Amino acid sequence: KPNVYEVIEEAWPAVCFFLSVQTQWRSDSGVLMGLDYNAVKWMMELLEVKKPVEMMNDLQIIEAKVVEVIANRKEK
Repeated sequence: KPNVYEVIEEAWPAVCFFLSVQTQWRSDSGVLMGLDYNAVKWMMELLEVKKPVEMMNDLQIIEAKVVEVIANRKEK
């Protein structure tokens, strides 16, 4: 059964954008470092993101949480 999460309306654009770049990770020796910002920039241009600074701020919050969750899973 898949997990279901509620997303506040204001965060929905960032969640959708994250889903469009979720395969664009940089890693080093198997450790997830963060998203490839060159790919993120290209996708912002492609999707014509109207407020790229706000989107990037929101995206970095999601990115940091994903990195934290994956790091915690590896510790266990």
